Amino acid sequence: MLGKTLRRREFTLLIGAASLSACSKSSAQVPKKENVMSDAEWANISSNQWQERLTEMEFYVLREEGTERPGTSPLNNEKRKGSYVCAGCGLELFTSDMKFDSGTGWPSFYTVVQGAVGTKEDRKLFTKRTEYHCARCGGHQGHVFKDGPHPTGLRYCNNGVALDFVPAAG
Repeated sequence: MLGKTLRRREFTLLIGAASLSACSKSSAQVPKKENVMSDAEWANISSNQWQERLTEMEFYVLREEGTERPGTSPLNNEKRKGSYVCAGCGLELFTSDMKFDSGTGWPSFYTVVQGAVGTKEDRKLFTKRTEYHCARCGGHQGHVFKDGPHPTGLRYCNNGVALDFVPAAG
């Protein structure tokens, strides 16, 4: 089929199909995210290993500090009791009691599980912001702002794709 007479349209369709096949990952291909490694091992996973472990969007947000579009996460409407864990390593970052509707289009929380996140300064948008990431694997979660509700006055604005929800038992 790839002879001299291959037309541009056939070539484009063939390349497109191959790209889609190579880029798409079904959930069956993504290994389950369980804490079977030490904290040091989580911190030393290679970029290639992360790409095998995460979906394309999870990789973009968690490993490349990307941001998902507002209003796209099903976690915005999650109302059940449970925990929100890092989509990279499964570390619990938030509980459902910490969540509130900020109206921003991203899951928001007024506090975090103690010791679960680290922070750093972010000046990518020509303004000083505070980025936070998973303390175990370093995965980018979002930014924290000082416009949240009581009792902390903070708003941890999280990328939904960077989290998995674990419903409470019973």
